[in-house]
Amino acid sequence: MSSTTYRRGVLEGDGIGPEIVPSAVEIATAAARTAGVSVDWVTLPLCATAIETHGTPVPEETKEALAGLDGWYLGPHDSVSYPEPHKSALNPSGTLRKHFRLFANIRPAKSFPGAKAVCDDADLVIVRENTEGFYADRNTFAGTGEFMPTPDTAIMLGIITREATERVARVAFDLARSRRKKLTIVHKANVLKLTTGLFRTVCQEVAADYPDVTVDDFHIDAMTVHLVRRAQDFDVIVTENMFGDILSDLAGEISGSLGTAPSINASATTAMAQASHGSAPDIAGRNIANPVAMILSGAMLFEWLAAQHGDDALATVAKVIEKGVADAIASGTSTRDLGGSATTTEFTAAVIEAIGTGSGR
Repeated sequence: MSSTTYRRGVLEGDGIGPEIVPSAVEIATAAARTAGVSVDWVTLPLCATAIETHGTPVPEETKEALAGLDGWYLGPHDSVSYPEPHKSALNPSGTLRKHFRLFANIRPAKSFPGAKAVCDDADLVIVRENTEGFYADRNTFAGTGEFMPTPDTAIMLGIITREATERVARVAFDLARSRRKKLTIVHKANVLKLTTGLFRTVCQEVAADYPDVTVDDFHIDAMTVHLVRRAQDFDVIVTENMFGDILSDLAGEISGSLGTAPSINASATTAMAQASHGSAPDIAGRNIANPVAMILSGAMLFEWLAAQHGDDALATVAKVIEKGVADAIASGTSTRDLGGSATTTEFTAAVIEAIGTGSGR
């Protein structure tokens, strides 16, 4: 039992966010109760509703409040539907990642019994560098790394630095050391020799500090094929921003669907749970959204916090959540995208029942 009360932020987001985030919070609360962990949930304004109430999708008061919390749950955003100038500005997720310098995007892909996985025994984690690379919305201090000197010419900057690569590589190697001690570096150094070549080189240099971890590397194009053919052979994959985004979506689909693909965005001191999928406005409000990715993102946040605070009770919460979800799916209760017929609330209830009866422990 933990003697500390942990404070978690709740940012519901847009689209299906107000359905899947409360589901994740409800399940986390039930799991925390079984492990004797006290959680204080703090709901804060963000996204479209914040535009209505505060005139901006990311109010300053929200950022200030998040700075005093032990991490937070972030629902998906639908920033393309925002009115200008908010539509053209950095989206809420990107704003929080940049403000809190969340440099590591950690995205597991694990097959569930009963889910429609392409690879039934996939169990891998993609560690994506999250602050630079070829993504123009986050690779410069001010403005963006994308511009047009003429109406007919568009230029994008791809930025790779030793500092950013080394810190994300260490996160990936530490993770590999705690798992099956295998790490794969993904790059395109045969063509992008200076940028992704530097990424590969720095990761290989960091490998010298982890002699117990087996290391290999592949070009991004070859890696997509390897994931489809033999996802079960991979453990931890580390790569730059854009490659990581692409590979994690692919890995999520291979292991079941993007609806089961969780992630956290972390710095050395804070983290946010954020499902890998989007806001799905076409099904919002219909109670059919799959909350698994958001639920498991929350579990990842508990596990991350356990390591930060040395609190084994938090790791227990994560395990209870994960097992409750797996048991619910294996028993035949799942949402439509996984081949079932359960609503969001029905699936949530099934997981809570598994936790309450002990099968989720």
